[in-house]
Amino acid sequence: MGNKKMEVFVNLTKKDMVVSVEEKILPESLVFESLNPFPGYYHELPTDPGSMYIYLVLNKQYPLEEILRTTQAIENQFDWSFDAGKAYLTIGSTSLDAIRLKHLPSLDMLVKIQEAYVEQGIQFLKNKKMKGKLEANVKIVKFLELEKLAEGIFMNVQDSTFAYIEIPKYLSNEDFTKVSMDVKYNWDGHEFDAASASFYIDGTLYEAVRIFSDKMDLEYLAAIKKLYADKMD
Repeated sequence: MGNKKMEVFVNLTKKDMVVSVEEKILPESLVFESLNPFPGYYHELPTDPGSMYIYLVLNKQYPLEEILRTTQAIENQFDWSFDAGKAYLTIGSTSLDAIRLKHLPSLDMLVKIQEAYVEQGIQFLKNKKMKGKLEANVKIVKFLELEKLAEGIFMNVQDSTFAYIEIPKYLSNEDFTKVSMDVKYNWDGHEFDAASASFYIDGTLYEAVRIFSDKMDLEYLAAIKKLYADKMD
């Protein structure tokens, strides 16, 4: 079977521990850094700016296509390369819309990226302070290019540390956490982080698990996929 590459619309849901960024940002804007984007993965992660996950909190909800269009315009105008997705954060009773950034060339670029968005008509939330380490429920919406390795197994074309495995049915957040814990307790292979996901291919919605690991191949992912299916029976 030949591998097939496709662009898909992905929804990702996870918990994240975040903290406010106080420097190298637009004055009075609210920006978060993820403290542990992959809580199920215990190997040491890179600490360079390109590996950081940043949330730029918006002043209102903007359509995904507007965020994507603006991001493309910024990248074309300045020859900057970074990854941007639409994010929804819930911290306690507070709901926030944001742009989730990763693959930053440098932290010094953060304020420049914010300024570029403002010039394109995207405004950021001002004069709201949220201090300390905060647990956020996060939903991320973005487009990805995936490569189909086998039935129900897909690899992120741009970053092979991410893959998606199809699961038989939708799981609520509570059920996803329970099933993932059952999987981890019965897994003796190389560790991985899991997040709840779904994506559209050819008009069909598929339920999936996003897998993050630095050691992935088809056999590894097929074993995780089978274990998830077993624990969902």
